[in-house]
Amino acid sequence: MTSFMHVLNANRLLTELPAVERDGFMAVSETVELSFGEVLFQPAETITHVYFPIDSFISLIVVLDSDNRLEVAMAGREGMLGSSLVLGIEETPMLALVQGAGSALRITAENFQQLLLSSPLLHQRLKRYIYVVMKQLATAAACNHFHRIEARLARWLLMTQDRAGSDQLNLTHEFLAMMLGVRRAGITLATIALQARGLIRYQGGTITVLDRPGLIEASCECYIEDCALYAKMLPVL
Repeated sequence: MTSFMHVLNANRLLTELPAVERDGFMAVSETVELSFGEVLFQPAETITHVYFPIDSFISLIVVLDSDNRLEVAMAGREGMLGSSLVLGIEETPMLALVQGAGSALRITAENFQQLLLSSPLLHQRLKRYIYVVMKQLATAAACNHFHRIEARLARWLLMTQDRAGSDQLNLTHEFLAMMLGVRRAGITLATIALQARGLIRYQGGTITVLDRPGLIEASCECYIEDCALYAKMLPVL
């Protein structure tokens, strides 16, 4: 019980639920391990399960065609995967790719929809989370169009570090280019610029964050705005 409670509280959407809602969640959920690169959803697939990451995190990617993909959001321990079910929609809109291996709580779609009927606080939190994600998606669209690659890369590294809980991130230039929707040469130049400022170190496919406050300063304002919105909509109890 204690171990499961610790796992439950690791996800911010599930922290300090009332006893009746907590017990209901525990009764229908299971802990699963997610592997790096694992595809959880394909676009337009029927959602079979929802996931509440514990120490894993998931990229949500828009797929235009086989050569053009762009990450527009992440889901880590601050969120969930499969939130369209809260709206009564059983289809997933994007590709869901595990970016950070680790554990998650998983519930079948049927059990999750039943759970919402008896969990008013959780239901309210998830509706607020959907609003946060909607705003983040809008911000990401504008950010990708107007902001420099260097600032966008800094923002993306901060978002990844928040969810990974580590200063060391295993990332190739090819992967970063796909996530940010830019050419690999652009990522190389942006990485060199951040490294020259002493903010990160890139070696052998690993990026180490050396100066987080400096990286926040180097990022576009979108990162701070996203964090502030989440804190406002889903304050820590």
